[in-house]
Amino acid sequence: MKNLGKYMVRYWYLYLFAIICLVIGILMDVAVPGVIERIIDDVVVGGQQEILLGLLMALFLLGTGKGIFKYLQEFTADVIGVRIARDIRRKLFAHIERMSVGFFEKNNTGELMARVKDDVERIWDAVGYVGMLCVEALVHTVIVIVCMVRISPLLTLIPLCIMPLVGYVAIRLEKGLDKIYDEISEENALLNTVAQENLTGVRTVKAFSRERYEIEKFRRHNGKYYSLNMALAKLMAKYNPNISFLTKTLLLLCVCVGGVFVVQGRISLGQLGAFIEYANNIVWPMEILGWVTNSMAAAVASNKKINRILDEAPQIVSPQEPVRLEKVEGNLEFRHVGLTLGGQKILTDVSFTLPAGKTLGIMGVTGSGKTSIVNLAERFYDAAEGEILLDGVDVRRLDLGQLRGSMSVVMQDVFLFSDTVEENLRIGSRDQMETERMEGAAVMARAHGFISELPEGYETVIGEKGVGLSGGQKQRLSIARALAKKAPILILDDSTSALDTETEEEVQRELASLTSVTKLIITHRISAVRQADEIIVLDGGRVAERGTHGELLQQKGIYYDTYMAQYEEPQGAEEDAERLQEEIMEEENVWL
Repeated sequence: MKNLGKYMVRYWYLYLFAIICLVIGILMDVAVPGVIERIIDDVVVGGQQEILLGLLMALFLLGTGKGIFKYLQEFTADVIGVRIARDIRRKLFAHIERMSVGFFEKNNTGELMARVKDDVERIWDAVGYVGMLCVEALVHTVIVIVCMVRISPLLTLIPLCIMPLVGYVAIRLEKGLDKIYDEISEENALLNTVAQENLTGVRTVKAFSRERYEIEKFRRHNGKYYSLNMALAKLMAKYNPNISFLTKTLLLLCVCVGGVFVVQGRISLGQLGAFIEYANNIVWPMEILGWVTNSMAAAVASNKKINRILDEAPQIVSPQEPVRLEKVEGNLEFRHVGLTLGGQKILTDVSFTLPAGKTLGIMGVTGSGKTSIVNLAERFYDAAEGEILLDGVDVRRLDLGQLRGSMSVVMQDVFLFSDTVEENLRIGSRDQMETERMEGAAVMARAHGFISELPEGYETVIGEKGVGLSGGQKQRLSIARALAKKAPILILDDSTSALDTETEEEVQRELASLTSVTKLIITHRISAVRQADEIIVLDGGRVAERGTHGELLQQKGIYYDTYMAQYEEPQGAEEDAERLQEEIMEEENVWL
């Protein structure tokens, strides 16, 4: 199983200890038929009753010793399984966390959850208890066969003839299990996805009265999952009785043929008793073949799925020798940038320069490519054309951690962790953030008021994705989180859409006071960008218009039409443009 070897080698000393315990336990187990042989031949037949107590004591000690070493073996195997599962899960989760945004667009959450939990647990079984059981069955079978040959090589031919038949049935079973377990694993991932989406989006489901449809969708996937498990049960029912029949036939033949050998004087009655005990002991490894192959097949299928994820490399990584800026000033520049995703052109020839401490507003209708600019600035994607510069350095040459650490982003879709308010606000720089800094950011985002009214203030645990908070409250927490990070570049992607007009104006004033911070404001609302140093308007992924608020109003293009649609004051728009132009001219005269 690919990649498992290095984990198993890591705990070689535990495997060695478990195998030593395993061998000692097996030797004690196979010694029992020898004691039974002496009890029958020497005590029952020979009449040496004086040795009976010693032989019974030997049986007791062998049974006790076997139990102790069996316990040590199984406990050690469980420890190995738990540790390897921990290591695999840690590596898998860390690998998933390092993957680029594109990875999550083609792998749904339910599938990834199934890989991290269910598939790792199947491997846990394979490298732990089940794997050790396979070794035990093999070693036990070899030692027992040697003991049987010692008693009667001819009689040993019976189990040696039947065992290959059992092995053939087990192999047929394993081939069927491998395919079925692969399908079960896939359907389990889909079932998890449906459940996860409905639990996360329960408000949307209820708002659209979609409960009946979602229940039916879950029923279909659950039905398919049931059918696959029934197919598994039928396969097991088809082959397991055959295995059981062959093992019982083995015992019957050994008793009949062995009885003839006793009558003929080839072996003693005690040796026949010991041989039957050995034959009985060799039965259990064959009987568990179906169950063991079942678990191993599931582990192999799970390992393949995990390896498919581990084999994927992140598309966006830091360069081998990254450039590290001594201090990020915050100068951001796009030079003739183009972006293509999934064969579709998203951005074409986008250029702008955003000096440190200045504000750039980006407007456009839905689908015009506004959010794609955020994704490119943070290097969630790489530009297909052109280049993006931070302080004069191409972002593809910068250390990825420094690049993203230099930006505070308020995303359009607010995500809050199921944790305390404080932990959500400290996420930008957990260890370095003082309480005063955190609370100051909350005050600026107009979030401190409602936080103080929560049952436990900043220590209040909010639900998953901020369940229990209004849209405006979640948005203000998201703004506060970005401000608390104190990065040189602040990116706001439609960050005030859920705020009322009064609160939005207050937050906009606070943001405008951050003169040392470079601000990139992406929005569809004029009120959010009208004070920006420059505004660009995107249309179909291209820069259609650019200028200040007043200049764009005078152009009477897309921006002007948007203003008219939002304010419905034509005369006011013209006066607004003229007033702003006069203010600009006055400021220029002052400087002159």
